[in-house]
Amino acid sequence: MDQQVLRRCPLFQTLSSAQLGKLAAIATPRELAGGASVFLEGDAGDEMYLVVSGRVRISRQVRGVGEEALTILEAGAYFGEMAMIDDAPRSADALAHTPCTLAVIRREDLDQLMFVDKELAYLLLWTFVRTLSARLRETNDKIQGFFAMTAPFK
Repeated sequence: MDQQVLRRCPLFQTLSSAQLGKLAAIATPRELAGGASVFLEGDAGDEMYLVVSGRVRISRQVRGVGEEALTILEAGAYFGEMAMIDDAPRSADALAHTPCTLAVIRREDLDQLMFVDKELAYLLLWTFVRTLSARLRETNDKIQGFFAMTAPFK
């Protein structure tokens, strides 16, 4: 995988060229047609993804409503990183919104790389923590907005 493709991703921007090279060596490209599934909610997860080109839709199925799109990810965005941290099933669907190319990083490969490069592990884990914290704050804001819209008027 080309290092410059990885460099565009916020998760990897603090890495040195040597660290980026190590990461590029374990990232593999995956081409998907528009509408193809990357993974579905409830699937076991052992990979994370970087959108190289195209767009990926993250969504959930809402009973009685259908698909609820949570976000559309563009080139440079990453997703599926929670599978690098926990063993829980996927929390949403990821679908190729358009034909796209993804860089795929397997958990086993990343674990091995972080085991031998502790500085890389430190940088990546702190970026994961910041990402998860930002997403939790965004979810809290959405929940607060939802309750504000559904609260009875006084």
